[in-house]
Amino acid sequence: MLKFALKLDGVASFTMGVLALLVRPEIGLPTGWLIGVGVFFVVYGAGVFSLGMRAVPDRRMVLLIIIGNAVWGIDSILTAELKWFPLTGAGVGLVLTQALAVFAFAALQFVGLRRAGSVTDPGTRPRSQSLA
Repeated sequence: MLKFALKLDGVASFTMGVLALLVRPEIGLPTGWLIGVGVFFVVYGAGVFSLGMRAVPDRRMVLLIIIGNAVWGIDSILTAELKWFPLTGAGVGLVLTQALAVFAFAALQFVGLRRAGSVTDPGTRPRSQSLA
C-alpha cells in the first residue's frame, strides 16, 4: 500500500506540474508563481514516484513526504480562505480540491508506513532500548 500511495502521489504531482507549466490556467495565481509551483511539482512528483519504486522506501523520506503533504494541504486551505492571491472561482475550487487530494495522499502514505512498521532498511534501524 505504501509504494502504491507514493507512486500515486508522484504521478498526480508530476501531472499537475506539467499542466501548470504547459497550460497555466487562469486561476488567479501570478504567472511566475504558477511556473515555480509547476517546476516544483514536476521534480517532486518524479522524486516521490522513484521512492515508490524502491524495494523498501526509506522511512525517513516517507515521513518527510507525509509532513510536507500535510503542510501543503494546510497552506492550500489558508491560501484559499485568507485570499493570499486573487483566486478566481475555479482557482479556489482547484486549490481546495488539490488540498483534499494531498491530505488523502498523506493519509494513505501514513497507513502504508504503519503497515510496513517492522520493515526497515539499514539507515532506519530502531534505536536500541536502554535498560537503565
